[in-house]
Amino acid sequence: MSMDPRHYDVIVSPVITEKATALSEHNKVVFRVAPTATKPQIKAAVEKLFDVKVKSVNTLVTKGKSKMFRGIKGRRSDVKKAVVTLEEGQTIDVTTGL
Repeated sequence: MSMDPRHYDVIVSPVITEKATALSEHNKVVFRVAPTATKPQIKAAVEKLFDVKVKSVNTLVTKGKSKMFRGIKGRRSDVKKAVVTLEEGQTIDVTTGL
């Protein structure tokens, strides 16, 4: 199976939070993805990189908040996340990393 380097541009990192870990019990995995990534691109990237079958992809954009850091106003960047639902019996161990 040939690795397309573009797949690594689509998926930024796995999201490892309490909420994301709870979702993993329902065959779902959460990734941070490129803001320009489309659902078909995300599906193709996850299937190729992890060798799994993807049932569906849901995306959301978390808008960046304004925050103070040592008295300097800053802004968190917008983050696009993808909740990827896997077919029955498929698993991804996100703790190992890419």
